[in-house]
Amino acid sequence: MNWLLSVLGSLVLWVGGGTLVAAAVIIGPRRLRGLRADAASRLRDARRELAALGAVLLASAVGRGSLQTVSELFGLRLTGLIYAVEGDFIEWIQQTYATPELTMYFSSVYVYGYAFLLSFPILAYLALPRTRTLRRLLVAYALNYSIGLAIYTVVFAHGPRNLDVGRSLLFTYNPEFTALTSEVNEAANVFPSLHTSLSVTVAAFAVLTRDEYPRWTPVALWISTSVVIATMYLGIHWLTDVIGGIALALGAVYLSCRLVDEEEESEGRTDGDATVGT
Repeated sequence: MNWLLSVLGSLVLWVGGGTLVAAAVIIGPRRLRGLRADAASRLRDARRELAALGAVLLASAVGRGSLQTVSELFGLRLTGLIYAVEGDFIEWIQQTYATPELTMYFSSVYVYGYAFLLSFPILAYLALPRTRTLRRLLVAYALNYSIGLAIYTVVFAHGPRNLDVGRSLLFTYNPEFTALTSEVNEAANVFPSLHTSLSVTVAAFAVLTRDEYPRWTPVALWISTSVVIATMYLGIHWLTDVIGGIALALGAVYLSCRLVDEEEESEGRTDGDATVGT
């Protein structure tokens, strides 16, 4: 367990430090002061969405192993089909572009950058006077996880690293990440790529909120693009998984906006009374 505590400690340190810097540079002192004064009421306004996301994450953590067994027994076995379509594309990427420097960069982005990418927008959108964007984001996260978990149950497929297509660069250069990722994922949970879907979800929201956070948009686009590339460069996901992840992200963003907006309309909210604490 010492290795796990070490990796988790490093993760908390890097993500926490990055969040503090981003909060100062991207959110700004004025919004942070408003958040400090009104955080409780904003969290209360988003309580249903927070509860829904928490329930999905809990269900995923508790039921992941059982659903994996169901998938292994009854799921569609698509690994061979994916490989037949893609061939050695992942291996070609590694043979063409792999260097120790790029491997270190993409490994860091895949773990640390990804964790920061998912966590910072929650703080950033909580700092906005209105909670609509925060609630949309939370619903989009919940949709990504729930739909992804359902597809993982239906589709049984392994990634390139399990077929010896290319090299498992993340685990070769960062062996401590092997056990860490096994704690939160199953080897056959590759289609769609949730790293891709959640990263693209954050990027989509960054574009939608570019007027509120113009500095966040290029940062989110850079990190999310790096994460998507990292999933293939490191030999974790197929291109098919990435395409599926992008489709899932766009669908989740669209549905989350529709669901939250319809909820506000049904409750008779207007632009004024949808604002909490203003």
